[in-house]
Amino acid sequence: MSPEFASFALAGFALLVLVHVGAHSMLLKAAVGNDWTIGSRDHPAAPGPLAGRAERALRNFLETAPAFLALMLALHWSGREAPIAVLGASVYLGGRVAYLPAYLSGLRYLRTPFWLLASTGLVLMLAGVLFA
Repeated sequence: MSPEFASFALAGFALLVLVHVGAHSMLLKAAVGNDWTIGSRDHPAAPGPLAGRAERALRNFLETAPAFLALMLALHWSGREAPIAVLGASVYLGGRVAYLPAYLSGLRYLRTPFWLLASTGLVLMLAGVLFA
C-alpha cells in the first residue's frame, strides 16, 4: 500500500470520525437543548429518535474502527502492495460514509447493505495482510 494512499485513507477515516461525532453532537443538542449539553449531565436526557440513531451509528462505527486502523498499520508495516487491500480500504470507507445517512434516514433495511459493504472491505484488507 503506497504511503500516499495510506495517508489519504487515514485522513478520510479521521474526517469520518469528526463527521460522526459532530452529527451526534448537533442532533443531541437540538433534541435536548443547550442547558443539558453544557451542564454536568448528571441525569440522562431523552435524545429523541434522530439523535439516538446518530449515537448508535457512531457506536457502530467505533466498533469497527480498531479493525480498520490495525489492518492499515499491518499493511503499512508489512510493506505489502496488495491491490485487494487498497480496494478493501476504499470499500470500507465508502460503506461507512454511506452508513451514517442511511441510518439517520430511519428507513428499514437501508443501513444493512452499507454495513455489509464496509465489513467486506475489512475482510478484503485482512486478505491483503494474510495472503498477499
